[in-house]
Amino acid sequence: MSFATPLFLWYFLPATLGCLLLAPRSARNAVVAVASLVFYASGAGGTTALLLCCIVVNFLAGRRLEPDEWGFDRTRRRYLLGGVVAVNLAVLGVWKYAGFASEQAAVLADWFGGHLPTFEVVLPIGISFYTFHHISYVVDVYRGERPALRDPVAFVAYIAMFPQLVAGPIVRYREIADQLPQRRTHRLDDIAAGFPRFAWGLSKKVIVADSLAPVSDAAFSTSADDMTSAIAWVGAVAYTVQLYFDFSGYSDMAIGLGRMLGFRLPENFARPYSSVTVTEFWQRWHMSLSRWFRDYVYIPLGGNRKGTVRTYRNLAIVFVLTGFWHGAAWTYLVWGVFHGALLVIERAAGLDRRPAGVNARIARRAGTLVLVLVGWVFFRAPDLGSAVVMLGHMFVPDVAGLNAVVEAALTNQRTVILLAALAVVLLPAGAGTGTYLEAARSRAATGARVGVMTVGVCYAGLLVASGSFSPFLYYQF
Repeated sequence: MSFATPLFLWYFLPATLGCLLLAPRSARNAVVAVASLVFYASGAGGTTALLLCCIVVNFLAGRRLEPDEWGFDRTRRRYLLGGVVAVNLAVLGVWKYAGFASEQAAVLADWFGGHLPTFEVVLPIGISFYTFHHISYVVDVYRGERPALRDPVAFVAYIAMFPQLVAGPIVRYREIADQLPQRRTHRLDDIAAGFPRFAWGLSKKVIVADSLAPVSDAAFSTSADDMTSAIAWVGAVAYTVQLYFDFSGYSDMAIGLGRMLGFRLPENFARPYSSVTVTEFWQRWHMSLSRWFRDYVYIPLGGNRKGTVRTYRNLAIVFVLTGFWHGAAWTYLVWGVFHGALLVIERAAGLDRRPAGVNARIARRAGTLVLVLVGWVFFRAPDLGSAVVMLGHMFVPDVAGLNAVVEAALTNQRTVILLAALAVVLLPAGAGTGTYLEAARSRAATGARVGVMTVGVCYAGLLVASGSFSPFLYYQF
């Protein structure tokens, strides 16, 4: 079930909110937990059993990982933590990467004249996200940053909470632990505060991202023989805008839904295309993922505290993992290595600091956006060969134009949407529109909320009703 479907918008969400408002305070976590499992099972089917098994293992381990007052059994707790984290990573590795590994092994066997069978494993929806939630929980409990949950219903509500279960934001346990006790209230004010944010995200997803999807799909499916500079640039720009409006739209919807359920979820985007360095880009793009890798990988490896060489090594490790976290394909690995290399180069050359002059900021922002766009070509391309061909046509120009397929996809309406969306993402850095709609109390903010909740959500609703929507791009991760 997707947020942008009639089933969710007109049946599931109203029913869930109605049950929350009617339920006593002591039963509200149970409503969230049950609704979330129903939401997940509607799309995941039998793989819901895997999620439930992981929930049981991590909940039981959490009780044993709490540090005691005198620091006894530290060794036992450390081994238990290592074992639980290993189990979580093994689950992720088998279900997400085993098929890819079998394909690579078969290729190697062919090189040496042998033969190995390949196999495919069904990828459970959101496995990358709920695995990271589980690891955050056991590590934060082990560190003593928050106590373990005694209530299994509250634990299910945290792990399976449907706004963030399948595509984030990645909510670290420390960020939500204080919101999970049953004393949490739920009021109509929460729904009133969260709905504009949800409506804004729905509008971004359905009106902008889904409109641009046919353009980027047509460009990236163009064969190498038919590829031109015009097709390559149109496809790269369209996908750059589509991905932002799709994923940031999902995050806005998730944060708005969380608020409607009575939870405050962390922000995930802060105008990333306004960044003047790649380092700043990763402080603004998918911020919950960056924070997770910082707290649970980069800092434990030593961060930047053990010399320049180890700092570069740690950055490289983090971005190799970031690439593979997104998917079992060489394109994702190259994308991660590309960004890791850019961060190392920026740090080594002293370019990771914000330039002072206006002209320098404009030039650096343009350069950063081009580098990010190059990375998105690897991220979106079906294989490395296609990505190299597309980049070759982007930077070695030719005079050929669009082919018939891309030209048909790039209608006048989609051209207007693409240009308008580009104008939005190229605005100066500042507070995100989502946070403005949710928190600002000015007359202009009230007018913006009314506009989004009337014109925006009604038009998006009509598009949803007509069936002109597509799955969120980050559902595949």
